[in-house]
Amino acid sequence: MKIATAAYPLDFFDSWAGYEDKVFRWVDEAASHGAELLVFPEYAAMELATLDGAEVAADLEKSLHAVSDRMADANALHAHLAREFGVHILGGSAPVFDGGARPVNRAHFFAPNGKADHQDKQIMTRFEREIWGVVGGGPLKVFDTALGKIGVLICYDSEYPLLGRAISECDLILVPSCTEALSGYWRVRIGAMARALEQQCVTVMASLVGTADWSEAVDVNTGMGGLFGPPDTGFPATGVIAEGTLNEAGWTYGEVDVEAIAHVRADGVVLNRTHWQEQSPRDGDVTYMSMQ
Repeated sequence: MKIATAAYPLDFFDSWAGYEDKVFRWVDEAASHGAELLVFPEYAAMELATLDGAEVAADLEKSLHAVSDRMADANALHAHLAREFGVHILGGSAPVFDGGARPVNRAHFFAPNGKADHQDKQIMTRFEREIWGVVGGGPLKVFDTALGKIGVLICYDSEYPLLGRAISECDLILVPSCTEALSGYWRVRIGAMARALEQQCVTVMASLVGTADWSEAVDVNTGMGGLFGPPDTGFPATGVIAEGTLNEAGWTYGEVDVEAIAHVRADGVVLNRTHWQEQSPRDGDVTYMSMQ
């Protein structure tokens, strides 16, 4: 399959039509290049707050509610485009108030057959929990699709090995991210590459890029798209299947063979995924030796 992963800039919109046109153009471009799976980044939906005006977009709390209120329309648009272009789409994640006092960080996933679901972020960064009050959402999911089994670890979640292990049956793990600094980008990228190594799968990282001066939350964004696999049989020696150019907006494309994933899991030079359980009880059986 061909995968398209986004380095996505945020825009200020005066009308819904402007947002609709932007998303259509992005999906059209990826589909015209033969992509079957499109991945947008974490908090890409924050640009929806601009539809309520500059004052709302600049206010942290008001922007959360403004974006959440627009998600039904945004989801309908993405579902329509997935059907029209015959592609799978992971939409940009958004703060969503789903019956609780505080929002979750939720990415919606759309299949070309009309089915849709979502994945919530599990572990919040300090900004999310201390400033925004965004909370962890529902459990991790494995989406069984025509392209293979797909999971989603939203940004910070990719930095936790046990979350990757929980969805170890996935062929692909999508990692939508939003990082302000280069160090943040590399934390998520290293996490994504580590999960690909440990579970012998392919991880797909998407990033917000550029500035959004109208927002206090997503005002500066650093990153690029990338696809990573285990540096082993059937994959590049570096583990890097494809990568974009830092902070350059656009799609990064990569070819992924699900059979290659099955092969490296069964007969790789190393078998990290199979040997995972051998860490226990060794991980708790430590002898302390004084060398003083």
